[in-house]
Amino acid sequence: MTSPLLPTYARAELSFEKGEGPWLFGRDGERYLDFGAGIAVNALGHAHPHLVQALTEQASKVWHTSNLFQIPEGERLAKRLVENTFADVVFFSNSGAEANEAAIKMARKYHAVNGHPERFRIVTFEGAFHGRTLATIAAGGQAKYLEGFGPKVEGFDQVPVEDIEALKAVIGPETAALMIEPIQGEGGIRTVSNAFLRELRQLCDSQGLLLIFDEIQTGVGRTGKLFAYEWTGVTPDIMAVAKGIGGGFPMGACLATAEAAKGMTVGTHGTTFGGNPLAMAVGNAVLDIILEPGFLKEVERKGLLLKQRLAELKDRHPGVIADVRGHGLMMGLRSVVPNTEFIAAARAQKLLVIGAGDNVARLLPPLIISDAEIGEAVNRIEAACAVIEAGQQNAAQRGAVQ
Repeated sequence: MTSPLLPTYARAELSFEKGEGPWLFGRDGERYLDFGAGIAVNALGHAHPHLVQALTEQASKVWHTSNLFQIPEGERLAKRLVENTFADVVFFSNSGAEANEAAIKMARKYHAVNGHPERFRIVTFEGAFHGRTLATIAAGGQAKYLEGFGPKVEGFDQVPVEDIEALKAVIGPETAALMIEPIQGEGGIRTVSNAFLRELRQLCDSQGLLLIFDEIQTGVGRTGKLFAYEWTGVTPDIMAVAKGIGGGFPMGACLATAEAAKGMTVGTHGTTFGGNPLAMAVGNAVLDIILEPGFLKEVERKGLLLKQRLAELKDRHPGVIADVRGHGLMMGLRSVVPNTEFIAAARAQKLLVIGAGDNVARLLPPLIISDAEIGEAVNRIEAACAVIEAGQQNAAQRGAVQ
């Protein structure tokens, strides 16, 4: 049957009817262990009781009023984010791309109100992914996302990650900001070194630039801290957040210092749906759990456990797993075989993982995953490796016969 949906996704022949914690129940009658979490979105798993309660209670009151009126739950959520981060102000949006758009506009506006409207260019880094709008695909700079959409939006320069000399060479009188993911998610779970991030901060301070962190995938507990910048010794001026902050409900946020945000006055930016009462109720419910004493420490501990178990798998299956990378519960396996083959083999074992660049499969389990479920996932990966190895052996034998 031909689908009426625009065919922009190569969807797996699989759909789900319900979820519970880290488990998804397929319409095929099978139960799947979800180590994709909706691409790092379902931070607290599926149907978390506290989130369900918050959403249903708010749904029986008011869904949408618009930002023409005060939204108390939004004020509360912004206050909690400010209290637990570097930021002084928050702008709520519906997605990560919108959060990044707000960050880009904020950086440009900052220089404009300082009397330097010529400073509008933003330097980004190869392998980045910042969204799918015309501006954010230009920021990401990847040819496969830019192709066919006309001239690239002006104002973005790209350099290799960790190449400080290339960065210094591209910074000029029109440069406004540097924009980076502390760990490149779509780019293949590639961690940017703390030393390089510190160099970025020093460059920004010395040249009057703003530092933007894209923590859409790394944020809200994914690495074992509320935000990944806390590991680095570096504080950004502006930070884009989404995915886990809504626990599955569409939501994003742009956080900033008062200085960085000083140009964003009444009428300079807006959103119809961003910060709506439903999203704010769920966002507060997510923080209720994430900010519980000891929760993030447990994420950190479980991340170390997962990394150790994956390293053991790599040692046992070097013909399948080439590299283990990541931090906390944001892990990546770079495979020897095509990552699509690895992902399909894992799915056959009823384990869901997500593809990424650099031939990587991402493991992004919900933060409430248990030690036993981590062990179960590792067992399923091992079974997938065994199937791949058997196929490799059969292919080698056929080649020898021929």
